[in-house]
Amino acid sequence: MAHSENSEVTTTFDEPGGDASQPWLVLARGYEQARAKEDSLDRLVEWPAQRGVLGDVTSRSVLDLGCGNGAKLAELVRDGATTSVGVDISGNFLTDLPPGMELVQGDLSELDSVPALTGRTFDRIMFLQSIGYANDPVRTLQAARRMLADDGFILLTRTHPIRYAVERAEQNGTTLGEEYYSNTPYEYVHSGWNDQVTLTKRVYTIADLVNLFSAAGLWIEAAVEPQLSEEAGRRYPHKQAWMNKHLGILIFKLRPRPDM
Repeated sequence: MAHSENSEVTTTFDEPGGDASQPWLVLARGYEQARAKEDSLDRLVEWPAQRGVLGDVTSRSVLDLGCGNGAKLAELVRDGATTSVGVDISGNFLTDLPPGMELVQGDLSELDSVPALTGRTFDRIMFLQSIGYANDPVRTLQAARRMLADDGFILLTRTHPIRYAVERAEQNGTTLGEEYYSNTPYEYVHSGWNDQVTLTKRVYTIADLVNLFSAAGLWIEAAVEPQLSEEAGRRYPHKQAWMNKHLGILIFKLRPRPDM
């Protein structure tokens, strides 16, 4: 995707048949800068909740699909995870890696074509806000399921669909219900990461997510909707106001269906 520093990039993800990985090539640097801020919801809400679902990773192998610069995986390896791999299309990786960790440039839409993953299995596989960038999410989840070790699980997070329904209702002067169930693509500027990029996003419902997991041969062992702590809410009232309106993220702990 060619673009200049000052040009607006209009791109699409979550669209069947489209190249869903392209937005991340543009947004990766902005994401890492945004999540490093003291008041980022990733720092305050998402990552602590994700760590809670992962549990003790000592001597566990971890595969982070859509790992960004690899910082989260590096933290897990420092906490005891072993023989772990991060895959991201951007290739904008940390350079000082702890032993037992590898970062690989690759497309999560083509996991079977990533040489570093061939024949390997992992105890924990993570899709932290990344599955939406897959061209065919079912196919990508099926590939990940095949790489799960015995008793392994997938940790997958997605933006709560209510967020987009709220924003669309305000933008279009409609109701929350109308927009939650609408199939019309939603175009918006990702001002938090890069305000030069316009994304066209296909919205989804919670039922769509459940059906996606089922089609990929997975079942939901647990689901979490994390919130700000009381202390963080008092310290960052603007973030509490945002969470009260948009609800944040959904976290799913997924296991392979035994009948598949």
